[in-house]
Amino acid sequence: GTLLNVSVSDHGRSDSLLLSWDEPEGAKGYLLALSSLGLGTLQQNWSAGANTTSFWFHGLTPGTRYEIEVTATLACMDTTSQTVTAQTSPAPVRNLSLSSGGSSAALRAAWAHGHGQRDGYRLALWHSDSQTLVRNVSLLPSASAFLFDGLLAGSEYALKVSTLAGSSQASTSVHQWTAPSIPTQLRLSPGSSTSLVASWAGAAGAAWLHLELRNLLTQTVTTTLSARRGLSSYTFQHLHPGTQYWLGLSAMAGSYTVVGPNATAWTYPLSPGNVTLSSAEEPNSLQARWSIPVGQRDFYLVTLLEGEDSVPMRNISVGGDNDHVTFHGLSPGQQYSVQVVVVAGPYRAPAHSTAAWTEPRAPSGVSLSSQGSPHSLLASWEEAVGEGYLLALSLAEHPVKNSSLLRGVTSFTYEGLHPGTLYTFEVSTVAGPYTSSPRSISNWTYPLPLEQLTLSNGGHSTSLQASWRAASSGSTGYTGTLWETKSQEHVRNVTVGNDWTNVTLENLVPGRQYTLEMAAVAGPYSSPVRSATDWTYPLAPAGVTLTNTRRPMGLLAFWDKAAGDVDQFHLQLYSKSHAAQRNTSVGPNTHNFTFLGLSPGTQYFLKVTVLAGPYRSSSHFATEWTYPLSLANVSVQPGRKPQELHVSWVESGGGRDHLVQLSVAESLSIIRNVSVPRGVTQLDLEGLVPGSRYRVEIISQAGPHRISSQTVIGYTVPLPPHSLSASPVSMAWALAVHWEAAPGQRDGYVLSVLKEGSSALPRKLEAGKDSTNVTVSQLEPGTCYLVGIWAVAGPYRSLPKNITSCTVPAAPTNLSLTNPGSSSELYTSWNQPPGRRDHYRLTLYSLSTQSRIQVQTLSPDALNVTWTHLEAGSKFAVQVTAVKGSLEASSINVTQWTYPLAPVKLTLSSPSASALVVSWAVVGRGAEGFMVDVHAAASGTPVGHVVLGGDARSHILRSLSPGTRYSVAVRATAGPFHASTPNLTHCTRECDALLA
Repeated sequence: GTLLNVSVSDHGRSDSLLLSWDEPEGAKGYLLALSSLGLGTLQQNWSAGANTTSFWFHGLTPGTRYEIEVTATLACMDTTSQTVTAQTSPAPVRNLSLSSGGSSAALRAAWAHGHGQRDGYRLALWHSDSQTLVRNVSLLPSASAFLFDGLLAGSEYALKVSTLAGSSQASTSVHQWTAPSIPTQLRLSPGSSTSLVASWAGAAGAAWLHLELRNLLTQTVTTTLSARRGLSSYTFQHLHPGTQYWLGLSAMAGSYTVVGPNATAWTYPLSPGNVTLSSAEEPNSLQARWSIPVGQRDFYLVTLLEGEDSVPMRNISVGGDNDHVTFHGLSPGQQYSVQVVVVAGPYRAPAHSTAAWTEPRAPSGVSLSSQGSPHSLLASWEEAVGEGYLLALSLAEHPVKNSSLLRGVTSFTYEGLHPGTLYTFEVSTVAGPYTSSPRSISNWTYPLPLEQLTLSNGGHSTSLQASWRAASSGSTGYTGTLWETKSQEHVRNVTVGNDWTNVTLENLVPGRQYTLEMAAVAGPYSSPVRSATDWTYPLAPAGVTLTNTRRPMGLLAFWDKAAGDVDQFHLQLYSKSHAAQRNTSVGPNTHNFTFLGLSPGTQYFLKVTVLAGPYRSSSHFATEWTYPLSLANVSVQPGRKPQELHVSWVESGGGRDHLVQLSVAESLSIIRNVSVPRGVTQLDLEGLVPGSRYRVEIISQAGPHRISSQTVIGYTVPLPPHSLSASPVSMAWALAVHWEAAPGQRDGYVLSVLKEGSSALPRKLEAGKDSTNVTVSQLEPGTCYLVGIWAVAGPYRSLPKNITSCTVPAAPTNLSLTNPGSSSELYTSWNQPPGRRDHYRLTLYSLSTQSRIQVQTLSPDALNVTWTHLEAGSKFAVQVTAVKGSLEASSINVTQWTYPLAPVKLTLSSPSASALVVSWAVVGRGAEGFMVDVHAAASGTPVGHVVLGGDARSHILRSLSPGTRYSVAVRATAGPFHASTPNLTHCTRECDALLA
């Protein structure tokens, strides 16, 4: 046919379609048919004349698919047709809305469906400021609302909703704002006295921020400000100092306005100017003044500060319009300053004045003393409040020295003065520009003392001679006192003229210390006392003796005290055989002394010397010997061999030879006497019995004296036992340990039992000295142990003997052999016995063939096994054996059957009217036996039950009813299990004849 080249378009109209085609040659007219696609329902039917090439279909449903057929009528009643499909454009949604509902993070879109049909909707949400696509969502054609969440607060969004129909769409748009979020953390703080700095957080959630600053004092709005999104701080300038302001913040976005937080703050106040402190009319008063600064303030805080350290003394608050304050009742001569602080809210602005003083008072308690010095006077006074002092010293109304001192000094020493002279002292207090009236006092200097006073005995026991050099000036004579130095008892007074330079003091006690004090006298004062000390010469002791105390290294000395005093006795003890000597001092009331710690066996000489001050007198010599000391640290240890003992000791000095005596500890009889020279400190004793107890005693000799050491007990090391063996005790989980005793003695045996692989301490056992075996019980089954044994003698052990042996393992329990319902498998399980083992050995026996058919070795932790590929219908027995080395323990035997296989090739035949012959075949070995069950086929009533042996393959059923149908099944049996053939029916012969 002729091609029409039909095309369809809607030209943007949702209810019309324009149909166009090419006019074929010889066309007479056209028939136009429009129907709904898929329904086949004819909607419009039109005709058009020749020369027509387009046609409009109106009144169509938007978004609907149509099928249009164009038929052209040609010459000779010929026609040509073409069918096309087209879809009208969809209608846009109606009543589109986008609302936030007061939410700062979500917008809800809602709309009404346009007329006609659609395939679905596509929603595109744009962020207006950034022109970025936020969401692009496709929805089903039934949807009429959608919620956009997770949006930015205070932002404008544009939504475009497109209705989709085929490749066409119709779109509608709408704009809306999300509600703004309120900024947080609003802070208002002073930047200076005329500015405040506002800051906040979370400003990104508002398109605009509106700030209003209000003066709380005047209740007027100072500044308003609108700022775009992103501003987070602002500084308000040109404000009043010391004034409180209120700041309000609002967030705006589109038509939304949200009132935010507010804050208050003060500007810094200005400090006062020209602060001064000066004297007031009243005594001990000061007045503070200042200039009032620009701006506002709550009040002034005026603080009076005392001294150079500016210690606060008084605080006064005055109104913000005051410019002075007066302080009364202040301390005389004190330095003050003032601090004036402007207070506005929490802020302060201080200013300080210069220092000012109150008038001082003169010092009290003035004194002038020589303190025993002939060339100086010490002036002192009580502290007066002020800045310092003026001092003046004069001699017979002629000034000698003027001085100025700072505060805190309450004394002054005048040096280089004349001895024995009268001086006058004056002192005044100074405080700033003020000076008090003076205080005065007079006093004398001391005379000079005498010089080079000495006191000596000149070798005499009852007299002392004093001498000195006369003073250069100011002395009218000398006065002195003689004292016993130790008792401070007065002996006599001495007074002589100024031309004397020595005096002799008679009738004194021998060996006694005396002190002479003398001074020069001039005017009302005496010079400082000069003193001298010396002893009269002591008398030597008598009756010096030295005796032995019969204690080691001890000597006792005796002597008699002579007339007079003694400070102490000095004892000198020495020996010609030792370079060192002993020097000891004792008190004056001691007449004997014991020397300890001396060298043993040594002759000593003693000399006793009397000491009185620096003087001494010595006695004649006395002599005596010390006893020798017994040897110290005697030690008896085992020797290098079990038949030896090693004896060692420490010599304490003195003595000559040593005698080492060895005895058997139990009998006390001496078996060895060995003499060793002095200087030898060890000895090896050989040829002894191993493991025996011995006593050792060493005798030391020095001069006429002998002494023994302490008796020391020692042991020789025992020999280890021989032929150690350890064998398991059957079924007892124990080890029997045997050994043979070695030559010699011992106290007993110690055995150590350590389990293999264990980090615990070994188990210890003890056995008597005559024992040769012990049974170690309570061991773990199937476990190897290291057994060690030592012979023990006293604290010593022999070398160990070790052996390793294992206990018999425990047999498995609760052994079971079960049939899981199989003709070729059996399942074996058991409980794990205590202790250890190397592995399990499992043996499976066939009782049907009387042979062992399988043996398996399993790990020591195994608890079950499955036997496979077994003979059906056979009886089996299983045994589980725990194996540890060469030791075994077996369980009891258990038996079980495999399921038999059902007979095959079951046949029935009737050799006579009352008999049926049943025959069958078996698979494999067969079964333990067979059972033949016969039922009447019609009623199911049992007729017969026959039990046959395992070799049977057929059986004749007799005494049956002629012409009757029977149902027969043959079951193979094996133990408790059986398997049956399907039932087979057959008639006895007469029945077969009737049927024929």
